Amino acid sequence: MKRFLAKIVNLMKDENLFASQGGPIILSQVENEYGNVEPAYGVGGVLYVKWAAETAVQLNTTVPWVMCAQGDAPDPIINTCNGFYCDRFSPNSPSKPKMWTENYCGWFLAFGNAVPYRPVEDLAFAVARFFETGGTFQNYYMYFGGTNFGRTAGGPLVATSYDYDAPIDEYGFIRQLKWGHLRDLHLAIKQCEEYLVHSNPIQISLGVNLEAHVYYRSSNDCAAFLANYGSTSDGTVKFNGNSYFLPAWSVSILPDCKNVIFNTAKVASQKTSGDDVFTHITMLESSLASSAWSWHKEKVGIWGNNSFEASRLLEQINTTKDTTDFLWYSTSINVDEKIKQNQTKELGLLIGSLGHAALVFVNKKLVGFGYGNHDDASFVLAEKISLQSGSNTLDVLSMMIGLQNYGPWFDIQGAGIYSVILTHLKNSKEDLSSAQWTYQVGLEGEFIGLDNISLANSSVWTQGSDMPINQSLIWYKAIFLAPEGKGPVSLNLSSMGKGQVWVNGQSIGRYWSTYLSPSTGCSESCDYRGTYDASKCLKKCGQSAQTLYHIPRFWLYSGENLLVILEELGGDPSKISLLTRNAQVICGHVSEADFPPVDTWKPQLGFISQTPELRLACEEGWKIAAIRFASFGTPGGYCGAFSQGGCHANVSSIVQQACIGKQRCSVPISTTKLGDPCLNVPKSLAIEALCSG
Repeated sequence: MKRFLAKIVNLMKDENLFASQGGPIILSQVENEYGNVEPAYGVGGVLYVKWAAETAVQLNTTVPWVMCAQGDAPDPIINTCNGFYCDRFSPNSPSKPKMWTENYCGWFLAFGNAVPYRPVEDLAFAVARFFETGGTFQNYYMYFGGTNFGRTAGGPLVATSYDYDAPIDEYGFIRQLKWGHLRDLHLAIKQCEEYLVHSNPIQISLGVNLEAHVYYRSSNDCAAFLANYGSTSDGTVKFNGNSYFLPAWSVSILPDCKNVIFNTAKVASQKTSGDDVFTHITMLESSLASSAWSWHKEKVGIWGNNSFEASRLLEQINTTKDTTDFLWYSTSINVDEKIKQNQTKELGLLIGSLGHAALVFVNKKLVGFGYGNHDDASFVLAEKISLQSGSNTLDVLSMMIGLQNYGPWFDIQGAGIYSVILTHLKNSKEDLSSAQWTYQVGLEGEFIGLDNISLANSSVWTQGSDMPINQSLIWYKAIFLAPEGKGPVSLNLSSMGKGQVWVNGQSIGRYWSTYLSPSTGCSESCDYRGTYDASKCLKKCGQSAQTLYHIPRFWLYSGENLLVILEELGGDPSKISLLTRNAQVICGHVSEADFPPVDTWKPQLGFISQTPELRLACEEGWKIAAIRFASFGTPGGYCGAFSQGGCHANVSSIVQQACIGKQRCSVPISTTKLGDPCLNVPKSLAIEALCSG
């Protein structure tokens, strides 16, 4: 570790990348969240933290070092906060700044779990509270979602998508309204910058769960944050002689201690339609049903001369060295007694596994499939089996789905089969755990490289009109043409079971479409008010965690492309499709009571205009092609399903004139501009537009 740290630091120094050298690096980090597991290591953990800190400081990066979630970080290392909220965090020394190194925008996805998301109102509240209470540095985790290509996903059972409900999604598209609301939040905080760096905040109680933090530059020159940290009741507070309405679980920002330019609960940024990147309105789908499919049936059990034997059950990770997800455990079961012709002996088979999944074959026929979950990857598989007189084969294919990558002692947590027991009709048991077992690392298709382009025309592939479907352990191959355009591409694998996929020899990851999340625990809307955790806001209950898989455009050729699939459980590849996004539905809903845009606020001058605006913007390279809905008055509904209210003015022509053919546009929320369909009624403007490239 010492050599590794020195190597990285010297690489940075050689390129003049540290701030003291004129470069962009202002901070260094050693270790990550070790404090969460340190108690498990006793005095060794304490000594290790001290050693790691001393080793880092000796490298003399000339910029500060931090340790994330490390309350006992020795001076001068700065201990920082990771979590959903860090406003109540204090570093372990008054000489250290209050820093938030990981603010979770959402949470990771696991096969078999519902999809977690975090409302932007809560996320913005957490950030505003942090800076309100003296925070100096805040970093989003993740700001740009990603993809765990290949076998790089953590585990156990962490999905291929690492979208994380981030402001920029897995495909590189802006996720609205999260991105826009956070942009406005930081513009508002930026307006307070000179005050935030000039003094520490003065806390003022304004009532039950109501308070202000004021930053003074002089006795009559200040910026303030007004907070309602109660989760149920809205409130009205008196501050500096003025009244301010504070929704529950919200913060208002006053850069001049008088005018509110932003409230975390009032979202005026645009929204994109639908939860998914690819919706029926905006996607172009290309079926692979007409493709010429080829297949190769994987051999069950031992397939090569590089197998080996042991008279015990071996732990999987130490056996495979993580070169593959698969390990075959094979043995024979001898039935001495004579059995009548065409009859079999019924037995019970009990298999215990440390994880993560396993296929069980008796006499080369599939008899069972067992699996764990993200929280507990271990499982016990109980099956009734039928044996013939004489020798019978038992083949167990144990599967990994990501290596454990967090928690104490994760480096020695094992996987694979640890117990195999036969139970007879009279409840007598036969323990096969110490029998003679033959092992084979990996699958034959992996060994010969069926995922490689070089084997695309190999005779090992079978081609015909009668493609086998819904079979376990089978490889499929097809040639497809890349969708038109330059945008990212998604592979819809909802018709498949569990396996891995390659495009032009590049692995796009593991899939498991048939592992459905629990049917309960989700809601159409999640109340942002109150403390958030990873299980609070869930969607897609009773569905697969992931069915769409990201294919980076630069992995595709302009002509023919090779798709290879290893299907482990059974699926129908003829129903696979390619999706690409050729349009985008964007929406806005802004009321007369909303604030003017934050970027129109100027110090000493205030808002350039007191009129709120509804702003729309397409992704770069796209323009607004159509206005699908436009109503000023009391419109209802939501993006994708707006409806006219009892008070309605059709403002489509006004919006079309302002927006059609433009990448971005703005419409003032003004009766002077839009007319007044109902006097003395609070009104709002709702617009739904279509962007295309």
